Amino acid sequence: MFHLRKKSIDDLLRGTYLELLRKAGSEVLSSKGRSLETFGAVLELTDPRCRLSRSIGRSRIFSALGEFLWYVSGSNSIDQIEYYIKGYSEISDDPDKKTANGAYGPRIFSAVEGFEVSQWDNVMSILKNPERRGTRNAVIVIPSPRDFIIKTKDRPCTCSLQFVVRRNQLHLHVHMRSNDAYFGMPHDIFSFTMLQELAAREVGVGIGTYIHTVGSLHIYADPEKLDHRQDAQKYIDEGLYSNTPMPQMPQGDQWTNIRMILEAEAEIRNGNLDFLPKADLPPYWLDLLALLRVYGCFKHLGEASESERERIVRGYLSGLHHGEYNLYILDRLQRAPIA
Repeated sequence: MFHLRKKSIDDLLRGTYLELLRKAGSEVLSSKGRSLETFGAVLELTDPRCRLSRSIGRSRIFSALGEFLWYVSGSNSIDQIEYYIKGYSEISDDPDKKTANGAYGPRIFSAVEGFEVSQWDNVMSILKNPERRGTRNAVIVIPSPRDFIIKTKDRPCTCSLQFVVRRNQLHLHVHMRSNDAYFGMPHDIFSFTMLQELAAREVGVGIGTYIHTVGSLHIYADPEKLDHRQDAQKYIDEGLYSNTPMPQMPQGDQWTNIRMILEAEAEIRNGNLDFLPKADLPPYWLDLLALLRVYGCFKHLGEASESERERIVRGYLSGLHHGEYNLYILDRLQRAPIA
C-alpha cells in the first residue's frame, strides 16, 4: 500500500513519480503496453484548491478546465472534449466517433434511468438535509456492471465519488480502478476537486480534504508503445514549487454562473471569442472565461501573426483578477496551439 499526504498537486505528483520510477524492473503488461505500477494507493490532498501544477511540463490549465466543463455540461460529445484533449475519438465505440461511452458527465448529471433525479442532485439533497449531515450514503457511482461485460474501448476508470460533511467541511473520496499517473491523474484531481468545491458551495459548508484512492496507479514504460519515464524524471528534476492555490469559488450555489460559463464556452469553441454572458459573472468565473478566450485565440487565430495573437491574448489577460494565471500563458505565447 502506497500512502502519500501532501498540500499541493505538485507535491503529490513528485512523490508518486518517485515511487513509480523506483519500481523499474517490475513492469506490468496490459493492453496498452508495459507500465510501472503500485497496486493500492492512497493520495491525500490537504488543500484541494492547490489543484494546478506550477511546473513547466505539467501545467495543463486549459485541458483541465475543458475537461471539468465537459463533465458539468453533462455531455458525452467527442467534439467538445477533443477541442481540449486530442485522442478521444480513437477510443470511441461510436462508428461516427461522435460520443464517448465512458463520459462521466451524463453518469453524474443526467437523470438516473427510472428516476427523475440525477446522482448529483440526489447527493446534494442528502447533504443539505440537516438531519442527515453525518450520512455515509452521499455516493455517486460511475460505472455499471454492464461496463465490465460489454466489449468497449472506453471503460470508465473512476468507480465512485463519496461526499461527507464532517465538522462543517465537505470531504471527497474518489476511488479509481486504474489511473495513469502522468496524463490522467493531474486532470482527474483537478476536475474532482472542482466538483468538491462546487458541492461545498451548494451545501453551504467549507471545503475539506480530497482523498484519491487507486487500484492500479501506474506510469507507462513501453518504448514501443507509450513511455513516460523520461517525462516523469524531467518533472522531478525541475525541482520544488510554491504551493499557490486557485482562488476560492464565490459563496452560494454556483449553477447559474456555471450555466453562463457553459454557454460562453460553446460560443468560444465555435469561434465567437468575444461572446458576452447575459448577466454579470463574479470575478472568479470571469477569470475562467478569460482563460477560455485565450485558449480560443490559439485554436482559432492560427493564421494571425504572432504579434497580433499576442496583442489579443494580452488584452484578455489584462482584466484578470487572479494574476497567478499568467504563469500558464505568458511563457507560451510563442507556442501555438496551447494544450
